[in-house]
Amino acid sequence: MLEKVKKRLIAFGYKLKDGDEALIQFALQKVEWTIKNDCNVEEVPEGLVCITIDMAVGEFFMSKKVFSPNDIEGLDLDYAVRQIQEGDTSVVFATGEANMTPEQRLNAFIDYLINYGREQFSCYRRLRW
Repeated sequence: MLEKVKKRLIAFGYKLKDGDEALIQFALQKVEWTIKNDCNVEEVPEGLVCITIDMAVGEFFMSKKVFSPNDIEGLDLDYAVRQIQEGDTSVVFATGEANMTPEQRLNAFIDYLINYGREQFSCYRRLRW
């Protein structure tokens, strides 16, 4: 799954740097444990792999934003998602939203990555005794 997270980061326009792998592994492990604990399962279910990857990318970007903000300056957030509608699937991109600063767009993007799909955890949740 580590390689998939790296590919997703590259797809978002992030250039991997020396030392990023340890941070990616930590973010991925954090997300995997969150899902395992929330669902009470031993392994991340196959149906949550894509959500796991995006959540790990969000955690990675959050860490970079806090500790190394210069590393993520090159991300192009002009096409960040502004709205998603699930019924009949509609995606609206925030193309150059004038009312949001680049930092606000980055925060919205990170929040989306970390939180989108959490409602799907309930499909895989097991009862604890």
